[in-house]
Amino acid sequence: MIAGMSTGGPAVRVYEDDATRRTEQRAWYWYEWAQSAFVTTVSVVLVTPYLTSVAETAAGCTDVSDTNPCTTDLDVLGIPVSPGSAVFYVVTIATVLSFLAMPVVGALADRSASKRSWLAGYAVVGAVAAACLFFVTGGAWLLGSLLLIVGNVALIASLTVFSAILVDIAEPDERDHVSTRGWAFGYVGGLVLLVVSLALVQGLPFGLTTSEAVRICFVLAGVWWAGFTLVPFRGLRDRPVVETRRGVSVRGSFGQLRDTLDHVRDYPQTLRFLLAFLFFNDGVQTVIAVAAVYGAEELGMKTTYVILAVILVQIFGVAGAVGMGRLASRRGAYRVVLGAIVVWVVIVGLGFVIPAGSLPLFLLLACCIGLVVAGTQALSRSLYSQLIPLGREAEYFSLYQACERGTSWLGTLLFGLVHQFTGSYRAAIVALVLFFVVGGLLLRRVDVERGIREAGNELPSVV
Repeated sequence: MIAGMSTGGPAVRVYEDDATRRTEQRAWYWYEWAQSAFVTTVSVVLVTPYLTSVAETAAGCTDVSDTNPCTTDLDVLGIPVSPGSAVFYVVTIATVLSFLAMPVVGALADRSASKRSWLAGYAVVGAVAAACLFFVTGGAWLLGSLLLIVGNVALIASLTVFSAILVDIAEPDERDHVSTRGWAFGYVGGLVLLVVSLALVQGLPFGLTTSEAVRICFVLAGVWWAGFTLVPFRGLRDRPVVETRRGVSVRGSFGQLRDTLDHVRDYPQTLRFLLAFLFFNDGVQTVIAVAAVYGAEELGMKTTYVILAVILVQIFGVAGAVGMGRLASRRGAYRVVLGAIVVWVVIVGLGFVIPAGSLPLFLLLACCIGLVVAGTQALSRSLYSQLIPLGREAEYFSLYQACERGTSWLGTLLFGLVHQFTGSYRAAIVALVLFFVVGGLLLRRVDVERGIREAGNELPSVV
């Protein structure tokens, strides 16, 4: 029986039997494995330093180093842009576009019987964009910027649908476990491709240059993303649409966004959670977005050490996701996320004081990030899934994705501006503490049990 169907009275969610749910959950995990290739290998490790070097070439800078920085600006529509800040502005554009588009993405998915088809479609678009980064050479930073924007928007669209599917395939008491397990599985996938990429970039087989090796890694990430998406596409099931808004059509981006925001006001605890998540997650996303360039440019770490740090994040991320999932089963996701926010404040402080060139502290920082990053994100997702009214899962997760990635431009914009005017990334990192403190204080004001009841959902045994 399909989730969400009932007769005579308000819609209630009816789940499949245990065996069917387990089968779909295993298929669902594979999309974490698939998309992690783009997130880890492309977004986190390779694309920022690579596009920065392409932008520096476009600006006419050669032999750029710590002692010989690029001081020539790019001219973008008459606006001077530092090559070192260009990538962050590109990410800002991508996330703003995502924020505007995601409510429509969510509404379309909620009105479709085949969420898996939307998931696969967005994944293919993103994978093609990732693979086409292979053609970004010389000073073609505008082409690289366009492809990065397309890839990021497609990723966020796919994750909106992907997160909504969690509600269909996992009962309330299962969601913390399923969400953290999926995130751990994704970190393993990201680690596998990252190791392959490290072997290519450092080994340089077949006479490859470093630039050629990085571009081949972009192709591998695209093929990985599209190829493994076939598993959830084939393993997930279509479901009849839960009709909760008869006669309502999908409108334009601004209209749909306004409609969704109007509706979420009827659920004040859900809205409070989103506001809290916007702040503390912006801190998390900014740390992830700037980690590679911060290590390379501010701390003077070689590419090998930066990739090693990301590998440690992946390894400890698996352990952290599983461990935090188990802790949530005993203490509740809400309390575990609050504790993780405190740990993030400590991590940001360590990142600020770590001296340049200190490899042991840099790697320790990576391990600490790994222990909390996956669990924080996975448990936030499962906790939010309890606060969503029936039939609007993808639409509400569009707001979640807007807060998770679509508003992370605040952090990247801050870093870009600070670098633009000070030439240093270190000065901006202190500001991230504010994101975590404000987010934590707002989260403490959320009455989760009340929010679950207001959304008409069943209370899990531990919140």
